[in-house]
Amino acid sequence: MRLGINLGYWGAGMDGDNLAVAQEADRLGYDVCWAAEAYGSDAPTVLSWVAAQTENIDIGSAIMQIPARQPAMTAMTAATLDSLSGGRFRLGLGVSGPQVSEGWYGVKFDKPLSRTREYVEIVRKAMARERLTHEGEHWTLPLPGGPGKPIKLTVHPEREHIPLYIAAIGPRNLEQTGEIADGALLIFPSAEHLEETAIRHLRAGREKAGRTMDGFDVVPTVPLAVGDDVTGLADMFRPYTALYVGGMGSRKQNFYNQLAQRMGYEKEAAEIQEKYLGGDKAGAAAAVPHTLIDQTTLLGPVERIAERMAAYAEAGVTTLTLAPAGFTLEERIAALRAGTDALERAGLAD
Repeated sequence: MRLGINLGYWGAGMDGDNLAVAQEADRLGYDVCWAAEAYGSDAPTVLSWVAAQTENIDIGSAIMQIPARQPAMTAMTAATLDSLSGGRFRLGLGVSGPQVSEGWYGVKFDKPLSRTREYVEIVRKAMARERLTHEGEHWTLPLPGGPGKPIKLTVHPEREHIPLYIAAIGPRNLEQTGEIADGALLIFPSAEHLEETAIRHLRAGREKAGRTMDGFDVVPTVPLAVGDDVTGLADMFRPYTALYVGGMGSRKQNFYNQLAQRMGYEKEAAEIQEKYLGGDKAGAAAAVPHTLIDQTTLLGPVERIAERMAAYAEAGVTTLTLAPAGFTLEERIAALRAGTDALERAGLAD
């Protein structure tokens, strides 16, 4: 199992340290550095900054939002980043959520599965430097009856095939991701529940495409905090878990809430959402079960983290992305080093 890091959103208060964290991860042999975007910093700019000041670590978007860009623009960006980084770019895509898609980008959050499928088809065709034509429900290229003509990408990516990942949570999205992508970006992963909540759906998609799970990258992001007080460390992530389970999306369309329910926390997920949307964020955080946090993070001393890493590998994770917690750069660097130590103790290092 390989290790990655996720820098999250630029502008979240740790910008001065993020580059140093990425450089230390590069030095330690981490496989990939991911950056996110929502409605603040954009992922490609951050990734180009990191790529210019690292040597070996891959850079990946987790995610570039589908409603933010036309698919051809995404292909252009991917090809440029791959070229500039010397073949180190991984393209992670996702539909975002209804509030961001419709409120920030003005793009209807309808038919996300068919939209994603078409988007991937166009991006792959453009990155392969084929003359771009497409007739679908969401895009038609070139536009009919006008001056447009099929053209192809002028930039040559460093590699013939840029790895393409999709952020997926729901069963149907996971199955489609297994069918059309090279990897899946997961969030709130529990090793104990990963087969039922994700892997079996990904496997079904791979089988639909006539493939196996061999070579398919299963990439969950897991917060990491090192120390002896597991309960205290878990409490650090109560607001984070409450935000996603309680406040991300709408009351009817919260994919993280639905995931918590599929993990067996139906009653608790409903309570967290009710309190969060009612303005009681502290109450929502207090309602998050300790077991939910512990199952979806890496907490404790290195020995305990190694045991949890082994469980993730056994469950089918191929790249474990860490979000190292800490109030200072030194604490985050220490967490990164603990991650590599734990991987070695678990016998999972290359």
